This record gives sequence, structure tokens and C-alpha cells, in this order.
Amino acid sequence: MATLTMLEPAQQKTVSAPTPNGPDEFQGLITETSNAASEGLDTKSALEIARIINHEDAKIAAAVKKALPEIAIVIDTVARSLRDGGRLIYVGAGSSGRIASLDASECPPTFSTAPAQVQYIMAGGPKALASASDVNEDSPELGQRDIARRRPTRKDIVIGVSASGRTPYVVGAVEYARARGAKTAAITCNLNTALADVADTTIVTEVGPEVISGSTRMKSASAQKMILNMITTGAMTRLGYVYDNLMVNVHMKNAKLVERGIRVLMKVCNIDREAAIRTIKSAGKSIPIAVVMLKANVDKMEAVRRLTKSDGNVRLAIDDSRLEL
Repeated sequence: MATLTMLEPAQQKTVSAPTPNGPDEFQGLITETSNAASEGLDTKSALEIARIINHEDAKIAAAVKKALPEIAIVIDTVARSLRDGGRLIYVGAGSSGRIASLDASECPPTFSTAPAQVQYIMAGGPKALASASDVNEDSPELGQRDIARRRPTRKDIVIGVSASGRTPYVVGAVEYARARGAKTAAITCNLNTALADVADTTIVTEVGPEVISGSTRMKSASAQKMILNMITTGAMTRLGYVYDNLMVNVHMKNAKLVERGIRVLMKVCNIDREAAIRTIKSAGKSIPIAVVMLKANVDKMEAVRRLTKSDGNVRLAIDDSRLEL
């Protein structure tokens, strides 16, 4: 075990994180084992290869289903953190980091969240999104350094994403965040891992060996994408940024999203297109304000007041009496 010194002199303490131990530490990782179903893959036709991959991919949803209780815990933890002014910060390396960065980057246009609310850090930094920088993932010290720059607090939740569950960079970052009081979670595809040991909640999806042994950009990454979709969509829905099953917080920054906003308002309020466009304009191009104006029959100023009081929860803002409960 390597001992990591906190980077801020005013609050010195130490946290520990694993260092690579050679080939033995990979023994027992199901994500690294050979898949009998894909033996002789290089001798197969294109259709046979596609069928094998498809057959293995069919196992992913079932594996995720087994982890739903833990996913629900993380959804509520994220919602509480964001409601209290905290942040969701993903930590990953390689494919896991890229999946995390995708989820973080899609929250602002989907839910109109501020970019700072859902963040990511990954081994090698942003440049590793396009160019592999896998050597950095072996350093718990770099993970500690990178998360320390975000100054995690008890209001935040830090989620480590690692298919193997042993990536030193991710383990070091999550352990540091937990030592600072942040809530922590782990998303892995193996049981009994170092990452699980340093997280408050662990989501494990045992998707089994990959079609290409150890290529966790395949089933493992697909499982991670499904889980991250559930976490942020679930948390934003719990916060009231979704009304019914509609994207009422859509950020109308391009023609497609403007059209989506118009359709959402038409459906929610059962009005025609012209009325929807007029209301959106009078609401300052805010769909939540427009929805509250129409559903509660109030002016823009009152709609803004209600949304402020409800922390952006559209349903609560419509029924103002519930805000007093």
C-alpha cells in the first residue's frame, strides 16, 4: 500500500491507495478471463462475429437489473447532493473515463444544469478523451492530485467508474474524496475490489468475460453507460427537472432543441403550436417557467418565484400549496 499525503498544507492527513502488484492482482477478475463463447473468433465470418457479440451483449441488461437497489441508493444520494448545492464528480480512466465524460457533458443540454454540477476527471486529463493515456491510470497519486484540485466536500458525491475495480488512479481519487467527507460510490464489473473497499456504495454488474478478453470497452462499458444514464436521469427526475416523462428543462440552444421545447409545452399544456411559441417567448425562452405559467395560470414573475421556492421542481411549483408542506 502506498501512503498519499494530502496536498493542502492547512489540512494535512494521509490516505492510502493500492499500487500495482503485477500479474497476480488480475487473477480472479472476471473481466480479464477468456470467454468460451468467442473462442476462435478470428476464424469466424462477419455475421458470426456479430452474432457472438450480440449474444453476449444480451446479458448486460440482466446484470444491471441485479444492481438496481444499489443504483437507486446512488440516485437518491446524487439528488440530495445537487439539491444541497453539491456536485456529482465522476472519476475514471480509459473507456470508463470516456463514458463518464459523456454522461457529464450531456446533463447541461438535457436538464439545463450548470456545467459545474456534474463533472468528470479522468486519468491523463481531457486530452485522454481522444488519445489513450493509459499509463496515468497506474498512479493513485495522480488520482489524488486531480480530485484534490476540485476540493471535494461533504456536499459532493464522487463516483469512481472502473470495470476492473482496481484502477489505482480511480481508487486513489475516491479514497481521497471520502477522507474529505464527500459521499462516494463505485461502479465496477467485478466483486470484492479495492474500489469497493473505499466507496460508501458499490454497484457491481457481473457481465462476464468480454468477447475479446480484457476489452472492457465492450460489455463492461455498455453496462457503465446504462448505469450512468440511470443515475443522472433518475436524480434529475427526483429533483423535478422532468415533468411526467418529458424533458421540461431542455436547454434550447439549437433548432432541434427549440423544436423539442415547443413540442414539450404543447403536450404538457395541451395547447397548439402558436400558443406554445407565444408563451415560450413571454417566459424568456424557459420551458419550466412557461409550464408553470400555463398550468398554474400565473404570470412570469409568479412562476419564477415558485420555481425558485421549489428549487426548480416543476411539479411542486405548479402546486404551490405543496411547497408549504
